[in-house]
Amino acid sequence: MTAMPAPPAAPPRWLVPVVIVVVSIMVGGGLLARELYRLPEAVPDTILAESTTNRPLAQQPGPDTVELTPDAAAHPRSEVVRTLLQTYYDSINHRDYELWRTVVTRERIQAKPRSTWLDDYGSTRDGSILVYRINPVSDAELRVLVGFTSTQNAEDAPPELPEPCVHWRLVLPLALESGAWKIDAVTGSTTPELSRC
Repeated sequence: MTAMPAPPAAPPRWLVPVVIVVVSIMVGGGLLARELYRLPEAVPDTILAESTTNRPLAQQPGPDTVELTPDAAAHPRSEVVRTLLQTYYDSINHRDYELWRTVVTRERIQAKPRSTWLDDYGSTRDGSILVYRINPVSDAELRVLVGFTSTQNAEDAPPELPEPCVHWRLVLPLALESGAWKIDAVTGSTTPELSRC
């Protein structure tokens, strides 16, 4: 007579509550992450208007301090981004190529040697700088939607809008390079929005 196989052992009593707790934490964490990193609604027109158009032409480009919308300020890397952009715009406003090199990627430095950079930004002054949102792409990449105003000689203005005062909205790519966040080269896939002051 063959022996009957033993019935399967019942799972330990503690296993079911542990599984429930683990699943609950995972679901809660997923919902929290979705809220933290969800794409925000479009930037309200009132924010755009306040940041650019209420200033007389003689007072353009406005203050050179980088500011953040509440949405951008809520991002975990908001202070890193703000400091990085502040240095970037300060370098342009003070014609400091060496300072600019500290906040951009090697690829961007290679694309703009000192002579090209000084030629491009020779008369440029940037202000009314507002970060609208910060979107993560990966652990080593961010996309920053920023608006600002530039004043310059018309010949130094963008070729598509040769004006002495231009409002810009563009997406700046940020990349982690050698352990530090840097502003990466802007690819052709992102087209800035330009308008006359």
